[in-house]
Amino acid sequence: MLRVAVPNKGSLSEAAAAMLAEAGYRQRRDNRELVMVDPDNDVEFFFLRPRDIAVYVGQGTLDVGITGRDLLLDAQVDAVEMLELGFAASTFRFAGPVGDFQSVEQLAGKRLATSYDGLLRDYLANLGIDAKVVRLDGAVESSVRLGVADAIADVVETGNTLKAAGMEIFGEPILKSQAVLIGRPGENNPAAEVLIRRLQGVLVARQYVLVDYDIRKDLVEEAAALTPGLESPTVSPLRDSDWVAVRSMVLKKSTNQVMDELYDLGARAILVSSIHACRI
Repeated sequence: MLRVAVPNKGSLSEAAAAMLAEAGYRQRRDNRELVMVDPDNDVEFFFLRPRDIAVYVGQGTLDVGITGRDLLLDAQVDAVEMLELGFAASTFRFAGPVGDFQSVEQLAGKRLATSYDGLLRDYLANLGIDAKVVRLDGAVESSVRLGVADAIADVVETGNTLKAAGMEIFGEPILKSQAVLIGRPGENNPAAEVLIRRLQGVLVARQYVLVDYDIRKDLVEEAAALTPGLESPTVSPLRDSDWVAVRSMVLKKSTNQVMDELYDLGARAILVSSIHACRI
């Protein structure tokens, strides 16, 4: 049975549960459940703190898990990314009092507050910057005002919280993070491969739609250039031998633009359908 770690709360939790449900896995109905078995798929889910998931997977206690890239790197365990999941995007950056810092090099000899001390120490070491890292579990933005640190390194979304604390972002991003599926390096687990294929299917289904349309035969090549699909479009004959029916996968965000271009080319009966599941 595949043992999967899933975030039990926070920004990762709901999105992870929704993705697993779309992939055909049973999910808990009560948020107080810590363990749930899905016998139909031969999977056991363990609902854990997002920060602890990399530790359990890295130690081999659990087979795979869903967590943030930032949390994986911060844990410094023997686990690797297996698949990007496309949600919970965030950026890890430096910030300090307005006007105090213009570059990362100015952090040498300074105190840096963060909730990601492992990740930050590795980053500073790679740059050859000697600074003191102060680990905090939360409210990192207040550390400078309270005299605990000179600057901070934290996850930044809008930057509004930093502005309210009288700080500004400086330097290049330390890390761009998102939710990832993680596992142990070098392990060949057929059940995990099934999970990966299902999740990949969800990602594709979320990004693409199916577009069907009729087009004159002499315009097929031009139409196919607009809707190339993943490999090539499906072209089927119609009763009128001068026309064909075409079906292709199109990026959802480009749907209306592609429909307009097809119509201008001469396509008619242009229909768009959602993709609920797929295997690529």
